[in-house]
Amino acid sequence: MTQTMNRRDFGKLVFGSALMMATGGNVLFAQEGKTAICYNVPAEWAGWGSMLRLIAKETGINVPIDNKNSGQSVSQVIAEAKNPVADAMYLGISFAINAKKAGIIEPYKGKGWQSVPDNLKDPEGYWVSIHAGTVGFMVNTEALGDVPVPTGWKDLLDPKYDGMVGFLDPSSAFVGYACAVAANQALGGTLDNFAPGIDFYKKLLENHPIIPKQTAYARCLSGEIPILFDYDFDAYRAKYTDKAPIEFVIPSEGTIQVPYVMTLVKNAPHRANGEAVIDFVLSEKGQQFWAENFLRPVLGDIPASVKDKFLPDEQYKRAIGIDYARMADVQQAFGEAYLKATKA
Repeated sequence: MTQTMNRRDFGKLVFGSALMMATGGNVLFAQEGKTAICYNVPAEWAGWGSMLRLIAKETGINVPIDNKNSGQSVSQVIAEAKNPVADAMYLGISFAINAKKAGIIEPYKGKGWQSVPDNLKDPEGYWVSIHAGTVGFMVNTEALGDVPVPTGWKDLLDPKYDGMVGFLDPSSAFVGYACAVAANQALGGTLDNFAPGIDFYKKLLENHPIIPKQTAYARCLSGEIPILFDYDFDAYRAKYTDKAPIEFVIPSEGTIQVPYVMTLVKNAPHRANGEAVIDFVLSEKGQQFWAENFLRPVLGDIPASVKDKFLPDEQYKRAIGIDYARMADVQQAFGEAYLKATKA
């Protein structure tokens, strides 16, 4: 006998099927109260694919993979403000600071929050850093062929790198913006003067770069993008875990180190589960996972077994911290200036 499926049951079926596909078939259906929706957790970025499986194993909470970037995530939460879908977001720090100003996230001082250094968390609990990375070049040496590995930002303006450079859209993706800030600082600019960085990108466009909207990790591994502006943790994962012909370059002129954070969405539909996810990524086991995946944890040290795979500390001296609150304040103005200059 055929039974009519009501709208609620149909919704559960569709969501459960989507969740099953997003998590690689590891679950059939999310049990009531055992799901958390976190925006911006791509499987190929920062080890999130493995982290989500670990979260499910350790907490019983299923978090589907989500391929939005920071800007897309914030825009989606704003659009859904009257009927929230997401419970949490993983964001570049400037997006989190601006999300607080927009009133779309709410404070949560969880188990790990108290231990995180004051400069790596919002004092009211609206966001908390979970790990950090250093901006540089992820280089597929095989894809370069006979072209030398670049050593600095200015090298990339040479015509021999025509069509070989890729970077995420600086006006949308946080990693794109972070790379633009790094280049600007290294080339003599400040957070109040983006002229050197804008000039660099205008010249770089003459070399026909590839500008994807979302994570391009796989495209660098395949050689489609021989030189990708990215973080050290992605390059090390590509080299040591995926065994790809990848090297990481810390630009000779300098760069920046950037924290990534998590936030709780205002009126989260599964608030307790969202809180549990944030608690887990800041737990000893969660922080160990980040360290083993070449990210700098905010709690504890990088194990020697992994530390030996990083570039020497002497090179990391070229990576500086900056005023992240100011970085957030000027993000919109930079995005507008970048779009105006690069579309002219």
